[in-house]
Amino acid sequence: MPTPSKQKKSLTTKTIKRKKQIKKRKKLFSLKQKISTLFCLFFLVSAFTYGYYLGGKNSKDLNQSTEKKILVKELKVKTNKVHSVAKQCNKPKLVIIIDDIHTKSQLANIEALGLHITPSIFPPYKLAPNSHKLASNLKHFMIHLPMESKSKQLNSQYKTLKINYSDVSIKNRIAELRVLFPNAKYINNHTGSVFTSNYDSMSSAYAYMKKYKFKFVDSKTSKHTKVKQIAKEHKDKYVARDVFLDNKREIEYIKLQLKKAVSIAQKRGYAIAIGHPHYETMKALASSKNILDFVDVIYIDELF
Repeated sequence: MPTPSKQKKSLTTKTIKRKKQIKKRKKLFSLKQKISTLFCLFFLVSAFTYGYYLGGKNSKDLNQSTEKKILVKELKVKTNKVHSVAKQCNKPKLVIIIDDIHTKSQLANIEALGLHITPSIFPPYKLAPNSHKLASNLKHFMIHLPMESKSKQLNSQYKTLKINYSDVSIKNRIAELRVLFPNAKYINNHTGSVFTSNYDSMSSAYAYMKKYKFKFVDSKTSKHTKVKQIAKEHKDKYVARDVFLDNKREIEYIKLQLKKAVSIAQKRGYAIAIGHPHYETMKALASSKNILDFVDVIYIDELF
């Protein structure tokens, strides 16, 4: 049987061992806690980062989706506009020129129609000494130049170009027009059946018009006009009237002539009609929307 001292020593040894085991367990538990905590922190950080990535991606995708929708919408609008313009561009073109303009009231009547009609303005003469000033605020207009016809009465108009004019006289008249109408681009003839049918006179006038930056539109007051031949010699496009609207001052007749002009435009792509500032002409144009719907009415300088 062990002695009391040995028993005491044995108990002390066991107690020490037990304390060491408890201490090891505490350390192990503490280590496990630390590892667990670190793992939890890592998991939380990873989860947060992944969630942020997903959120950002979804937000980006959403933004991209929204941007795509907006872009598609804008493209549709632009496409519709392009189609609309293309549709208009595919329409035949009709130029309507109103000759003999020399008063503000005539211009006002044309503007009231709301159509792109080209006024052709007389150079100054006795009854309208300031007619050229009508063009000062206009972007689209022409000069309506008196030329010799078979009528002595018509030929009496101030500075009508005649076939007995010298080359210098013709040049001076065209130069004067450039001063009177500094922004003008086009000239057409008032009467002029004799002058336009005379090759030498018309050739001289045409050459000086080109020199002073004018383009000539043949009103075709004679079937013997030489303008087509002269334009070809200058390698220019021949520009001429297709239809006179108001040889008869009757509204229904004028509408029939307008239909004729539209028909020519539909076949060729464009047509040029000439009328005058008569009441009947203005009335006919104002009530011809159903006829003009088949064409784009444009200014002469928008055609060539």
